[in-house]
Formats: sequence, structure tokens, C-alpha cells
Amino acid sequence: MSLTVNGLDELEKLAGSELGTSQWIEITQEQINTFADATGDHQWIHVDPEKAAAGPFGAPIAHGYLTLSLFIPLFTELLDVQGVTTKVNYGLNKVRFPAPVKVGSRIRLVGRLATVERVAGGGVQITVDGTIEIEGGAKPAAVLQSLSRFYA
Repeated sequence: MSLTVNGLDELEKLAGSELGTSQWIEITQEQINTFADATGDHQWIHVDPEKAAAGPFGAPIAHGYLTLSLFIPLFTELLDVQGVTTKVNYGLNKVRFPAPVKVGSRIRLVGRLATVERVAGGGVQITVDGTIEIEGGAKPAAVLQSLSRFYA
């Protein structure tokens, strides 16, 4: 369930807060193939189920950047900022992919709003510490620190 805040002042008050956990989503071979087509990354470990089954992970795995790209839709389940005109991704401080995401796995995001800082132009920059978990997995699929900006 999404936490809704209205405006930058309310957002600032959440600095240091746990944002919760998103719903699980399943990673399908169709998603992986579509991502491969969009990026031109057709490595067999992602798109050839037969060959991947005999590979090091026993199944096709999602691209790390596919997993990372799912941060935004998962994050929108955690925090909804109303009363702003513009919301933009600003970048990443760090990203790691500790474990592969096999096709058919389910992932979710656990998020923490680490910082909220005022920036020029009447906005704020937030830093979110995120962990994308794999259901039943010993290690997460991704650990990241994301930066976003919101303008009034």
C-alpha cells in the first residue's frame, strides 16, 4: 500500500523513514525477451531457455538492468508524492546485483527514504535505499541507492 504525501514539506518530514514493501511481481520469459529486443542484449543466458537450462543457473535469468528498471513501478507502490508538478529520476549512487533472477521468480522492493534535500529551482532530491528481494532467495536480486527530484 502506497504512502501518500502532499507537497515537498510533507516529503521532507519523511526523511529517514522506512517506506515498506511492494507487492510481489513475477518475472516472465516474455518480459526478458521484450527487454532483450529493446536493448539489443540477446545473450543466451537470458533468451534461450533450452541452453540456459544447461547453464550455470539452471534456467534463463533476467538482465540485471531489467531488474533495475522495475525499481520505479515497484517504488510507486511505496510512495506517492502529490502536489508537485514534476517528478524525475536523477540517477543512482550505487547498484549491485548479488543474485540472479530466474524466469518465473517473484521479486519485490523494500524501500527506505534515506534523505530529502532541497535543491535549486524549488525542488527536493530524495535518496532511496532499495533492496529488490527474490521470493525464497538467500540473497537479494539488487541493492541500490536511487536519486529522484520533485519540483513544486
